Amino acid sequence: MPVPQQTTLLLVRHGTTPTTGRMLPGRAPGLHLSASGRAQAERLAARIAESGPRPSAVYASPLERARETASPIARALGLRVRTERGLVEVDIGTWTGRSLRRAMRSRQWATVQRFPSGFRFPGGESFSELAARTSDAIMRLVERHRGETVLAVSHADPIRAIVATAAGIPLDLLQRVVIGTCSVSAIRFGDLGPHVLCVNASADALVPS
Repeated sequence: MPVPQQTTLLLVRHGTTPTTGRMLPGRAPGLHLSASGRAQAERLAARIAESGPRPSAVYASPLERARETASPIARALGLRVRTERGLVEVDIGTWTGRSLRRAMRSRQWATVQRFPSGFRFPGGESFSELAARTSDAIMRLVERHRGETVLAVSHADPIRAIVATAAGIPLDLLQRVVIGTCSVSAIRFGDLGPHVLCVNASADALVPS
């Protein structure tokens, strides 16, 4: 009887940028990793190269901060970075470039935190659309790399949506999932569905004990 093929997905949030914790950059171009973010990416690359399972492919959101995080990881593995547009940051529309402090003062902020399934960023994307888009992107990667380990660099909200979908967490509890910069979340996909191995972890905790 053939052994079912399982695909392991390692989801990495990009490293720290000059706007992290201060501003909502959205999809605005030209935002690069800070010095500390580049150091985070280099440390993560070394840990992933040294620990298993070893990825056979590295994907990234098309935004600079994601590709700059993926680059040292791919280099450490002897791979190239492939772009997957489905991993891009949520489109926050007119909120792009807004300070986090200003966003938190908005009357819409409570909806973002407590009822995201009912919220659409003005001029942008809804959280429901985000969840559907990222799910489609991940399943494309799983189908393309059956039986392999794949690493994908994305952003906090897309990773939250992917983890929530895999774990069967309602979209309205999305904000309870913490995804830190350069953290790793791992999901294993098999014939009976996904299993979440770890969330918001270092590369040292990719496989459950």
